Amino acid sequence: MTQTKVAPYGSWKSPITSDLIVTQSIGLGQVKIDGNDIYWIEMRPSEGGRQVIVRHSSDGSTTDVTRPGFNARTRVHEYGGGDYAVHEGVVYFSNFTDQQLYRQAPNSTPQLLTRTSSEAEVADLRYADAIFDSRRSQLICVREDHRQKNREAVNELVAISVDSGEVKVLVSGNDFYSSPRLNPEGSRLAWLTWKHPNMPWDGCELWVGEFAADGSLTDQQRVAGAIDESIFQPEWSPDGALYFVSDRSGWWNIYHAAGDGSTECVCEMEAEFGAAQWIFGLSTYAFETADRIVCAFAERGIWLLGVIETQTGRLERFDTPYTDISYVCAAPGRSVFRAGSATEPFSIIDFDMPTRRARVLQRQSKIKIEPGYYSQARPIEFPTENGLKAHGFFYPPQNRDFAASEDERPPLLVKSHGGPTSATVAVLMLGIQYWTSRGIAVLDVNYGGSTGYGRAYRERLNGSWGIVDVDDCVNGARFLADAGNADANRLMIDGGSAGGYTTLCALTFRDQFKAGASHFGVSDAEALAKETHKFESRYLEGLIGPYPARRDLYIERSPIYFADRLSVPVIFFQGLEDKVVPPSQAEMMVAALRRKAVPVAYVAFAGEQHGFRRAENIKRSLDGELYFYGRVFGFELADPVESVVIENL
Repeated sequence: MTQTKVAPYGSWKSPITSDLIVTQSIGLGQVKIDGNDIYWIEMRPSEGGRQVIVRHSSDGSTTDVTRPGFNARTRVHEYGGGDYAVHEGVVYFSNFTDQQLYRQAPNSTPQLLTRTSSEAEVADLRYADAIFDSRRSQLICVREDHRQKNREAVNELVAISVDSGEVKVLVSGNDFYSSPRLNPEGSRLAWLTWKHPNMPWDGCELWVGEFAADGSLTDQQRVAGAIDESIFQPEWSPDGALYFVSDRSGWWNIYHAAGDGSTECVCEMEAEFGAAQWIFGLSTYAFETADRIVCAFAERGIWLLGVIETQTGRLERFDTPYTDISYVCAAPGRSVFRAGSATEPFSIIDFDMPTRRARVLQRQSKIKIEPGYYSQARPIEFPTENGLKAHGFFYPPQNRDFAASEDERPPLLVKSHGGPTSATVAVLMLGIQYWTSRGIAVLDVNYGGSTGYGRAYRERLNGSWGIVDVDDCVNGARFLADAGNADANRLMIDGGSAGGYTTLCALTFRDQFKAGASHFGVSDAEALAKETHKFESRYLEGLIGPYPARRDLYIERSPIYFADRLSVPVIFFQGLEDKVVPPSQAEMMVAALRRKAVPVAYVAFAGEQHGFRRAENIKRSLDGELYFYGRVFGFELADPVESVVIENL
């Protein structure tokens, strides 16, 4: 039996190393069923962040579909998703390098499907969210056109012949489109659309059109949705009925569109059957049969699995260990999805419906670590401003080999998720266990504005970005420190993208945190409003206010203009090819802190975009942040890591 050693928090030796994380971990998503075969995408840091389509065949074998030299990843909306479609064993995918669609038959090399008039235009046309139309032998997908350099990109729904590559525009004229869905007969198409300044979770519309003999769409009609009603994931049932998710009640619930133009809620609950559409291809429900919907739904931020009987609206809950479930697909007798739990990482699950037995097809992590090194998420609710409550997941330090002295309280790292309209989940994530196994507590905050708690909770951030999210992070840290679960003098905060903005605002405008790390975070809200991609180009109007009419608010909430208030150490990590938050954001902040003689470090990654995908850079950011805190707070690391240059320390 291993004897427990007494050592200061932060200095515990952990088997969960950055090398292990980046070499033995992958990303998983975009699950699909095609006949008896199951497909998904793996993002592999060890292959430079390449996305690979994988097929699990009925004979039990698992093979890569995507050939070396190809990367199944689209840049539509910059965040991508909906990277591939599959029909009768033929895979159609967007290739990252040229953003074109390729057709790949079984055991063959990919063939270019889309073409442009000149080589210079190739990367300017992007495709996503494709479905196969077998009646007309074509793909129907979203196209994002960047060919006109003096205006924003044009988004449309297009049909692409899989025989000739000919492209036909089906629907255009609006700012954004997503989720094209064909009815079983192939005679009708449903889709989602929305306009600036809305994001799809603010409000969007569900439309349906009829196919004419020439392949065009006629009799186009709005079925549901409005400027203040968010629609998610339209689907046709096997018997041709149209379903969708709407938050008109304040919660994303499943609805049925009747033939007379009316709609009815299938199963009304104070639960979320939808999610923020940051990427294409999301799915929280699917039809096992015309009478049974397999669904994932969130209650208080925890995702559950169940089946809804469409005739009665009865929901049967399944007892599973999962706390997050997504990419739900179904076929008679089975459901396939991605899921994780507090003790298991994200995995691709093949779920037998009659027996309710789950079979793991692939795990996000191959690491075999003794559970005594893992900290399990504890859902917490804590008081915040205006008499309200906020939510998060608390991970206390955990390492079977170590303990700290009784009079020491652990450092606390508060994590602020991106989006900001997104959410963190209570799944075993090695990026969190990296910290807790070294003796650093973690609070992963679902601040006001997060999804999973209803529309009212999501709308807390409207007009209040940089205030509500910061208050909730500060109050969560204070709550744990007051309870004796964290050292009030060693509170840290980090976040990526919008979470980086929350981090920098908390460090600049509050005095609770003593250090922090910004991963490709926003420091200048005005610069972001003026210089970002189309999908988010008007996002800040809802989060802060109209620009430039309320430029004063953008200045007030931009840490870059108040660097004189920032007096704690900060480390910045930035991809140099980031089009969402350009490197200038981090570099302006670093320069300001350098002039003020505040301890600062800047780690830039060539070739990285918004979010780090390459193994060496993920490793560098993990170890670099740990090294930074060790130097700032004076705790010795158990193992040497590559140092970073810290100025003014």
